[in-house]
Amino acid sequence: MESMLIEKSIQGDVASFEQLIVKYNRYVYNIAFRMMGNEEDAKDMSQEALIKAFKAIGQFKREANFSTWLYRITINVCKDEMRKRKEHVLSYDVENQDEGSMKENIKDESTNPILIYEQLELKETIETALNKLSEDSKAVVVLKDLLGYSYEEIGTILDIPVGTVRSRLNRSRSALKSILQVQLAEQ
Repeated sequence: MESMLIEKSIQGDVASFEQLIVKYNRYVYNIAFRMMGNEEDAKDMSQEALIKAFKAIGQFKREANFSTWLYRITINVCKDEMRKRKEHVLSYDVENQDEGSMKENIKDESTNPILIYEQLELKETIETALNKLSEDSKAVVVLKDLLGYSYEEIGTILDIPVGTVRSRLNRSRSALKSILQVQLAEQ
């Protein structure tokens, strides 16, 4: 079914492309949200990524999965926008995350105001630290640590070798740790 929709989309059938992306809309949005940090930008970047994907569907080579190709476009659209802005914003708004995310991993302690305050403070500290990373560093951290992709999937999405993914993630985590240590020492 998917391969038929891809073929029709390559031939310019908009309805087939719309059917094709229904399956991936949520994932595209989630990647954009985690890269951009807010709902409005995520919607804009998701829309831009899907338009770009439709325009470029003729260039899709079946060497990778359609989803991987689409996620790569989404990451690149977000990175391009962040470069334009020179302002990196990322939010861990637990209330806006989809099912299967951090929200489920945090025990319901909504009645404890001290824990709520500490979580908000930690969230802001992490956001600030992540915003200091480069787009490439942020991309690997978001894909691995927030979205849970494998090294191989990240390599395919970012179009880099797995070894580069591992080293970039290692450097990014180390940089993030250093940034967080400085921030925590200043508090």
